[in-house]
Amino acid sequence: MAEHKHTNRLQHETSPYLLQHAHNPVNWYPWGEEALMKARTENKPILLSIGYSACHWCHVMERESFEDEEIARLMNEHFVNIKVDREERPDLDQVYMNAVQLMTGHGGWPMTMFLTPELVPFYGGTYFPPADRHNLPGFPRILQAVAEAYKEDLEGVAQTTASILTELRRMNLTRESESALSVSALDLAARNIARSYDPCFGGFGSAPKFPAAATLEFLLRTYHRTNNAELLEMVTHTCRRMAEGGMYDQIGGGFHRYSTDARWLVPHFEKMLYDNALLSRLYLHVYQATGEAFFRRVTEETLDYVAREMTDASGGFYSTQDADSEGVEGKFFVWSAAEIVELLGREDSALVCAYYGVTEEGNFEGENILHVARPAEIVAREQGVTIEKLLAAVERGRKILFAAREQRVKPGRDEKILTAWNGLMLTSFAEAATVLERADYREMAERSAEFILGSLRPDGALLHVYKDGQTKQQGFLDDYACVAQGLLALYEATGALLWLEAAHALGEEMSAEFWDEAEGGFFYTARHGEQLIVRQKDFFDNATPSGNSVAADVLLRLAVLLDKPDYQRKAITIFRLVHEPLMRYPSAFGYLLGALDFHLSTPKEIALIGDPQTTATRALAREVWRPFLPNKVVAQAIEGDEQAAALVPLLRDRPALGGRPTAYVCTNYTCQQPVTKPQELAAQLDATKGQSAGN
Repeated sequence: MAEHKHTNRLQHETSPYLLQHAHNPVNWYPWGEEALMKARTENKPILLSIGYSACHWCHVMERESFEDEEIARLMNEHFVNIKVDREERPDLDQVYMNAVQLMTGHGGWPMTMFLTPELVPFYGGTYFPPADRHNLPGFPRILQAVAEAYKEDLEGVAQTTASILTELRRMNLTRESESALSVSALDLAARNIARSYDPCFGGFGSAPKFPAAATLEFLLRTYHRTNNAELLEMVTHTCRRMAEGGMYDQIGGGFHRYSTDARWLVPHFEKMLYDNALLSRLYLHVYQATGEAFFRRVTEETLDYVAREMTDASGGFYSTQDADSEGVEGKFFVWSAAEIVELLGREDSALVCAYYGVTEEGNFEGENILHVARPAEIVAREQGVTIEKLLAAVERGRKILFAAREQRVKPGRDEKILTAWNGLMLTSFAEAATVLERADYREMAERSAEFILGSLRPDGALLHVYKDGQTKQQGFLDDYACVAQGLLALYEATGALLWLEAAHALGEEMSAEFWDEAEGGFFYTARHGEQLIVRQKDFFDNATPSGNSVAADVLLRLAVLLDKPDYQRKAITIFRLVHEPLMRYPSAFGYLLGALDFHLSTPKEIALIGDPQTTATRALAREVWRPFLPNKVVAQAIEGDEQAAALVPLLRDRPALGGRPTAYVCTNYTCQQPVTKPQELAAQLDATKGQSAGN
């Protein structure tokens, strides 16, 4: 390794992103009392730089500016320089990203913010080049101008900070809507979302295209409620096109971040844990709704990828896999035609190349991103083989290509374990374990839950990040909400009461630490956490669902299971607070719309009485999990389990008929006839399909 002339205070951090900057000539500090005190005592402005390890332009700015001795000299002379990993400190990222958007009209990473010693921003932007170009001022010019303004124009700086602070505070003001929460609002939201649907390639809008998992989930739920086949077509067509495109890793499974084009062909190659959590769950639900093996295969390949590549020995899940390897974007994932011929031989390679759209000239910088270019029937016919022969060659080829690819230099991996993302992944493994009857997935989910409760909740309070045996940072709202949801999913999958008790405890703590008693809604940061310049609430479902959306969903479910009307009231308050923006921009609230759909339905309460290990109980459970029934809660117990009955009203006074495993299907704690035969249970569940408060 090359000798480093410099080291700074980031060398003691655990975040891979911060460690990447530990040898810059910039005198970087991590966010903390030492840096903040220095700014106050020396009356120096703070240069705050926020990014994350899988961010391409963050690496570019580091190479061009932060490794440049002259630029570093300017930074060190005029500023206290603080580097933040946005995945470790999403609270800081949220506050200052809102500020940069107010100042410039756009946001993104790397984020470059200039703050007063009181931490209020007075100038900022995103990427700055090392010299003037593309209508962007060079970073050295920015540094000098900002330093000068701070010294010479204190009045101007004070005016800017005052107005920014006012605007940031105003962003938090939401008022409860007077409008009734109705099913017609869900129908209107679905119609508005459908307007931007791309009937050719699936998805919404044009390039770049993001995998809108929460929006697709909402459309699938609306199909379930209304039987509108057009909505099902939108969801299945989009899911099929995404999984056949280059955005899906055809050889190793799992989804890349997004597609740079409208056809899902050329991805941004990094793989994020949260995308694979949300998408594996979406594909699982599409499989439940359609019964099509294709969607099951994609679900399993994605979960198997996470189990293989993104799982720590401790049971936690890693955050991201980089787009680059050996300094080249996508290098690990792409192929030349010659390579495939050499590995598979002439006959098989002809079939595999035809199936995956591989050509001599390639489709990405002279190489090939594998994608399912056309339906297998057409390829087989053109190649003069049966479809069985084609698919057998593809299956053989995939295994050989995977083994060959494993010999390549792998993309870097950010091995931070983030609590909220782990909660999302836990939910997906827990649900898939029951729907697909995969004991290995159940084991993954149980290990994940044990890790979270053991390592990320060491002294009661939930923490946000774990790396190299160290945990830090008080948990944020989405950490609490996503983990509570994952634990609840695991309880429903296994009937083990400890998971429900843990979910309930997190629900209580979340309400105590984050709920705004005055205005309603959950703050992003805890009452006892670090106090920033504003305490924000986040309602938008972006690449990950907002803490308020997941909290609404999990509180509604816990309210039904545990009979907690206060939980339901909190969720309804959240819906009322965002009712107006929800109607105007439904695609920004996909996850919350799903929770609202749950609230407006009459959720099915299903009690299974019997030993979950026996074949007869499992046969009943299979009928519960086989169909797509998004608006249900499931409680399980062995007959006479007093502890379970004490916690879950639904399990009280529920005998096992004739000593046989028995299922009770209820709404509002009023139950239909108990049944012991799977086909009787299936009939009861099917009879109520699509029912909701508005139908």
